[in-house]
Amino acid sequence: MTLERIHTDEAPAAIGPYSQAIVSDGWVFCSGQIPLDAATMELVDGDVAAQTEKVMENLRVVLAAAGASLDTVVKTTIFLADMADFAAVNEVYGRHFGDHRPARATVAVRELPKSVDVEIECIARVG
Repeated sequence: MTLERIHTDEAPAAIGPYSQAIVSDGWVFCSGQIPLDAATMELVDGDVAAQTEKVMENLRVVLAAAGASLDTVVKTTIFLADMADFAAVNEVYGRHFGDHRPARATVAVRELPKSVDVEIECIARVG
């Protein structure tokens, strides 16, 4: 089994000892993305909807670097600091996935890195 580390400068660099994604046997395992700007490594301004837009864009570019896309995502996990934000996050998430409906779990957590409101990870197929 080979593990290919994925890195793109179009997404935020890892802020710990992990990869943006790993490709193995035709599967892409994306680390959780938070609303960081890749160029500045600063958090985006705005509410949870604005944060979710950036998270989805970060996932999109990591997937592209791995040879996948939002259309090949089979599973996502959404982490929310406040479940009251579910509807706003769900609206942005739904726009990005369109008619594609990957399996999903949404988990309320006590706190997220850099005190953001949302983090999303995913698993996709290459190609």
